[in-house]
Amino acid sequence: MFDIQEFYEAKSVEDAVKALSENENAEVISGGTDVLIRVREGRDAGKALVSIKNIEEIKGVKMLENGDLFIGAGTSFTHITNDPLIQKHLLMLGEAVDTVGGPQIRNMGTIGGNICNGATSADSAASIRALEAIVHLVGPEGVREVPISEFYTGPGKTVRKWNEVCTGFRIPKENYEGWSGKYIKYGKRKAMEIATLGCAAMVKLSEDKKTILDCRLAYGVAAPTPIRCKKAEDSLKGADIHDEKRMEEYVKIALTEVNPRSSWRASKEFRLQIIKTLAKRALEEAIRRQGGEIHA
Repeated sequence: MFDIQEFYEAKSVEDAVKALSENENAEVISGGTDVLIRVREGRDAGKALVSIKNIEEIKGVKMLENGDLFIGAGTSFTHITNDPLIQKHLLMLGEAVDTVGGPQIRNMGTIGGNICNGATSADSAASIRALEAIVHLVGPEGVREVPISEFYTGPGKTVRKWNEVCTGFRIPKENYEGWSGKYIKYGKRKAMEIATLGCAAMVKLSEDKKTILDCRLAYGVAAPTPIRCKKAEDSLKGADIHDEKRMEEYVKIALTEVNPRSSWRASKEFRLQIIKTLAKRALEEAIRRQGGEIHA
């Protein structure tokens, strides 16, 4: 049994915003893979649910006229993984959401719910952070765009207001064109597992594929919110892809920018070791994907 005050099926984004605004006890539900669990556990018991699941305008992946990519908040993980634009331009993100739960969860769960829940362990969070996505929100005052770097305010908390609907995520062209990336999830099981740590690394190489022009390193579960390690990134700019000394320095600096906690899944010390290992492993795989010759 689910303790729900009422359930309303919104016909449009505007309809959903109106329904939410009329009831401060209301909450958005899309795939329901997180919300219904919270209701069943009693954390969100008695809530009025406003469903946006059947609003087609917030589903799918498209390329905008300026070359930016837009991922609708209501797009399922399965759709994202298999979308041709994702496979061509955002392979890292497609692989990341393909690690969520099992096939049934990926068919129902949406990227909007995954990000808006505010969990640092969300499998899409590190990749979206590395891509510096722009979150699109619609509320009573209209549309607002929030950089992902400003979206999270703490564990499980975001700047989204209760009566705002997330309509999607825009990836600026300059944040994916010319880049390659790799997401690695560490968990105790290969499937149906919440991430003990998630690492997303991106790289842009010189034309001869021998020099790192730019790179990005983002983590989930390495801090209270998904983070980028910008000092570590800066330390590798201009480095030869085979420069082990620079790579070691990059890893050391990354460790100074994270703040993992101990939990029943893993101790802080163990997470620090994984952070260290994945910083190098994910970056090297991203380099290989762009044509850099790095040998295992």
